[in-house]
Amino acid sequence: MEIKIDDKGYADLGFAKLDTDRVRRTGFYETVFCQGKEDAFLKEIFLKLYKLQGQVLGTRASRHQYEIIASVLKEAEYDEVSGIISAGGCSTDGQKEGIGNIAVCTAGTADIKVAEEAARCADYWGGKVTRIYDVGVTGIHRLLSKTEELNKANVVIAIAGMEGALASVIGGLVKVPVIAVPTSVGYGANLGGLSALLTMINSCANGISVVNIDNGYGAAYIATQINRLAEKK
Repeated sequence: MEIKIDDKGYADLGFAKLDTDRVRRTGFYETVFCQGKEDAFLKEIFLKLYKLQGQVLGTRASRHQYEIIASVLKEAEYDEVSGIISAGGCSTDGQKEGIGNIAVCTAGTADIKVAEEAARCADYWGGKVTRIYDVGVTGIHRLLSKTEELNKANVVIAIAGMEGALASVIGGLVKVPVIAVPTSVGYGANLGGLSALLTMINSCANGISVVNIDNGYGAAYIATQINRLAEKK
């Protein structure tokens, strides 16, 4: 299918309009949300974006979707845990040192899927990522032992399910912004992450912002903006 690019700043594929102007406006190329997309559409979107901008990032992808994309884009890489498909980018999987420092923390190992979505997006966008996993409040000494490391970061992403207390505790320990990510991990009264979300929104700790349930991507985006601003100094 022929790509039509006009002065509106997008490439029209008919079924999708690819935002070719986004990096100029925001500093980020358009990211592809893979979940729910038809195979043929997804394949075309990835291939065209890569041809236009030399890199492409996709979230919430299945292995089947990766195999579809890899059939036309040999540069594509896939991470099973996070569901991230990437090609190109600033810093891929630690192969190139990133800038600044973004700390990604989880309360438990069950939260790592969301954490890896955040960590790999932040890494892809050129940030140095420090992973601090399984430091939930039931063994709070594990978190306290990492306080110095947390304060070396420009921003902390705190990811937790159950009651979501991790963000509040970290918020009371560090001098940098904290981005809280509630996860859907937990028993029935967790309500698919709602209890963690409400805890984080109602935190009495200062310097905490909250993104949507399981939204590692959104947390990484905000963290990258903060990290870039900190490094401008």
